[in-house]
Amino acid sequence: MDLPEIGSPIFLALGDGVNIRSRLESVDDGTFSVAAPLETSGPDGFLPGYEFEVFWVPPRTRVKMPVLLKGVTDSSPFRWTLFPTAEPEISNRREFARGGAGASIRLFGEWGPSWLQGQMLDISEGGLRFWVPDAKMVKEGDYMRALVWLGNGEAEIKGKVYAVRPAGDEPGFHVVLIFKTIDPLAQMIRQYVIAWEIGERRKARQRA
Repeated sequence: MDLPEIGSPIFLALGDGVNIRSRLESVDDGTFSVAAPLETSGPDGFLPGYEFEVFWVPPRTRVKMPVLLKGVTDSSPFRWTLFPTAEPEISNRREFARGGAGASIRLFGEWGPSWLQGQMLDISEGGLRFWVPDAKMVKEGDYMRALVWLGNGEAEIKGKVYAVRPAGDEPGFHVVLIFKTIDPLAQMIRQYVIAWEIGERRKARQRA
């Protein structure tokens, strides 16, 4: 299999426009394993037999490959074992950049006029991933409205809940909200993610 190096980022395209960042953990004879994302790991996550695509992004291109989920570890650290169902191929499809973390979020949903307080984990032009202390009022398929501060202003995002999962080793839950954007909101998100990436690179240089 023509895969990136062990430890490289690899993205899981799980459907409905949701692309979740993971990491290549190992390559075996005919299969490979990736870190299971927190939104889908554990006994309540995706089950063996699920088919989807993975992709990775070497310089100036994007490589995608359809896979079959063969197995999920039942203890931490959670990993997915994947079986390729076709050869990798180069794709020019545009993918949304994702980044950002830590901003507080106010969440409004179908439960009524009250709102939940959350914290953003990352955002792209197609999805918002956030943490909430309690998710008993939130379920997959719900429609929600999120207000989040993106650097120079507050953005209002309306979308559909794609996943609700326990937050791994910490209290609370991780929620994935998918949505569609047009300018000026799309531009606002792009600018925020670019600024966040620049800030992260600057921090890395300072730590080196």
